[in-house]
Amino acid sequence: MDRRILLSIYLPAVIVAFHQGLLLPVVPIYAKSFDVSFTLVSIAVAAWGIGTLAGSVPAGLAIQRFGRRPVVAAGAIAMTLSGIGAGLAGSFPELVAYRLIAGAGMAMWHISLHSFLTESVSPRLRGRVLSSFGGTMRIGMFAGPAAGGFTAGLFGLHFPFLLGAALTLVVLVSLAGFRQADDGKSSDQSRRPPAPTWSVVAQSWRELLPAGGAMIFGQAMRKGVQVVIPLYGAYVIGLDVEAIGIIMSLASAIDMAMFFPAGMIQDRFGRKFASVPSFAIMAAGLALIPLTGDFVGFLAAACLSGFGNGIGSGTMMTLGADLAPRGATGPFLGLWHLIGDIGSTGGPLLVGGMADIVDLNSSALVLALAGVACAATLLFLVPETRDRHRAPAKPSSLTASSPR
Repeated sequence: MDRRILLSIYLPAVIVAFHQGLLLPVVPIYAKSFDVSFTLVSIAVAAWGIGTLAGSVPAGLAIQRFGRRPVVAAGAIAMTLSGIGAGLAGSFPELVAYRLIAGAGMAMWHISLHSFLTESVSPRLRGRVLSSFGGTMRIGMFAGPAAGGFTAGLFGLHFPFLLGAALTLVVLVSLAGFRQADDGKSSDQSRRPPAPTWSVVAQSWRELLPAGGAMIFGQAMRKGVQVVIPLYGAYVIGLDVEAIGIIMSLASAIDMAMFFPAGMIQDRFGRKFASVPSFAIMAAGLALIPLTGDFVGFLAAACLSGFGNGIGSGTMMTLGADLAPRGATGPFLGLWHLIGDIGSTGGPLLVGGMADIVDLNSSALVLALAGVACAATLLFLVPETRDRHRAPAKPSSLTASSPR
């Protein structure tokens, strides 16, 4: 793969994911420090997903209209400034507002790069390339939680936000490489007017309906587990923030180790051979959480969930790329991310609401049911998309080789 691609896409993915990982064990506890309920804590966690939800469709349309470069730059700037604001927040509403901005910035950044890889990669290598993109983000998520817990313990709960904002500045520097790797436009941008969102829906609704349902269930579980683990560890088992950070990093390490096998499975055997076992195993890990009562048992359940998530590295991005219609990649992927963001937002809200109404054990079990629903939908209702051969819109070094 072209070195410029590695430096302008994969390295920023590691940094942005590390920024997110820093905050995983911190955001729920930081929000609780404002003396609010578990429901409001879940709102603070979900605010990031709400921001991505609100920003996804506008980001896709902006890519089609203005090109990828300005959109990805705006996303990096938004993530940096919101991190500073959240770290200095003096009230709970301020924290929520800055997390909303961070989510919108993530939508702009992520959809821009997803659009570029979708249009530049040969379909026969798409699973490997997109799982590697997801895998590089998992590398950042591996180290982030432990670092977040450690620095929060040393310097205060506000510090990981400021550290993440400083690191995200590096993403802006890396955009010079992205300018060289990408012409800034989607393949059909110069030849066709931007596709209205309604026309994308009309063209793709038969496939979007079941696939989107699976996306919602899967993302609800993936994001919900990021709330269940720190809250269950802190308020049921009684672990400190450093121990929770270690558990989340070890689970992320297992998750991270699986991204290349996940891509190989998708490209060789089919997308379902990776996605269906992924969500089923994650559901099993979540179902085991209520049976744990100490560090070791909790760690085992978290690691099983991480293993399941790792097998599915890049599966939903690859499914979206396979389904994206020619001439409307940006708007379609904006819509695809919007669907996923509904799940990402609902997962944390579900955890907080169930914790206040019943308990955290019930939250974990409901998320496990969402995982079962996702696996079943993918298995029975979503067609296999591996053999949808869509020639790349233009030649690229990505069509010749897979990431090493």
